[in-house]
Amino acid sequence: MIWFVNFMSVSKYRISYFYDEEIGNYYYEEYHPMKPVRVRMCHTLVLAYDIHKHLQVFRPRRASAVEMMRFHSPDYIKFLVEHTPDSPTISFQETNKFCLGNDCPIFEDLFEYCQISAGGTISAAQRLNYGYSDIAINWAGGMHHAAKEKASGFCYVADCVLGILELLKYNPRVMYIDIDIHHGDGVEEAFYDSDRVLTCSFHKYGNDFFPGTGNIMDIGTGLGKYYTVNVPLRDGMDDESYRTVFKPIIARLIEWFRPTAIMLQCGADSLVGDRLGNFNLSTYGHGECVEYVKSFGIPLLVVGGGGYTKASVARCWCYETAVLTGVDIPNEMPQTDYIDFYENHKLHLVADANKKNMNSTEFLWNIQTTVIENIRHLPAAPSVQMQELPPRDLITAAMRPVNDEDRHSNEEEE
Repeated sequence: MIWFVNFMSVSKYRISYFYDEEIGNYYYEEYHPMKPVRVRMCHTLVLAYDIHKHLQVFRPRRASAVEMMRFHSPDYIKFLVEHTPDSPTISFQETNKFCLGNDCPIFEDLFEYCQISAGGTISAAQRLNYGYSDIAINWAGGMHHAAKEKASGFCYVADCVLGILELLKYNPRVMYIDIDIHHGDGVEEAFYDSDRVLTCSFHKYGNDFFPGTGNIMDIGTGLGKYYTVNVPLRDGMDDESYRTVFKPIIARLIEWFRPTAIMLQCGADSLVGDRLGNFNLSTYGHGECVEYVKSFGIPLLVVGGGGYTKASVARCWCYETAVLTGVDIPNEMPQTDYIDFYENHKLHLVADANKKNMNSTEFLWNIQTTVIENIRHLPAAPSVQMQELPPRDLITAAMRPVNDEDRHSNEEEE
């Protein structure tokens, strides 16, 4: 029998949703595939579909440099704080040291952008820690490539790592699940030797595909051996194939590890037609992963991630917000300021029937068998001695409700 927390047996979930309207104002540079406006496009759909009526909507506080240094090096964060595109003191040696440049350009108000992403994920983790929410969402988060001392893969600050560190204050075991097409290398590296965090990444794998990591035999080290799970996949992954490998692996991992909190990274570059991706998932298939993880009833922190066809990303994350709230929404899209970006005005993307799936049944079975065999090396979830918890009043300063209704509900919780 699958082990799970049954506190969500009630019909109505308490869902916190974090959004800062400034997120759509940031701009990497011309022709760069990362477009932060995709989060604003998603939010306008959430409002147009009235999904927000089923959410507690918060404007997250912006993370401080000190908070970011819980994981990142002081020199790296200091550089992000002090430099803009017009800074006269930027040297090639510094930008090269921190891997800033083409993929991760220094753009206007870069540090504020990082503060929003990280602040949303940390605030979401705090809502879960204090039992104020069952599910918390930050679509501006999910930057899973950033490392301790450098930027990587369009990611500057590791909000996923910071969010997990926050969850670990109250949770003995945290599980991280990543359905971005790119390997969640930054999060894996941060917890590679930890037995308190199990990372599981489903991704395209190959030396010619960024970041080139995530081999199935990369399983962790030291105390963290076998607490790292990688599911390397091939081009053309469709809904049915993804389902056959995702559900059995996640079920076995949750049964064995018994996480007390889960972070789910929902990178939308695994969707059909993504500008940089080569998978063939529909919005239904991508959303089915979210629905499945939700079904275990474990406190859940949901973040964004990759996704480089912005209209597809907005569709996907809006639909998954509806999935998390349990609200049915029609395929016909309502009117928004961005309606002209959606060619057929339909919410859902369907798989490309002409795209070849390179993931054979035998290949997927071998992947699943190898992962489950690795799990068998460890008989049970680790036991963790927890330290004294932080003062409860810290959470009240961590977030500001967006409207009067949300402010009222927050005061009642306190």
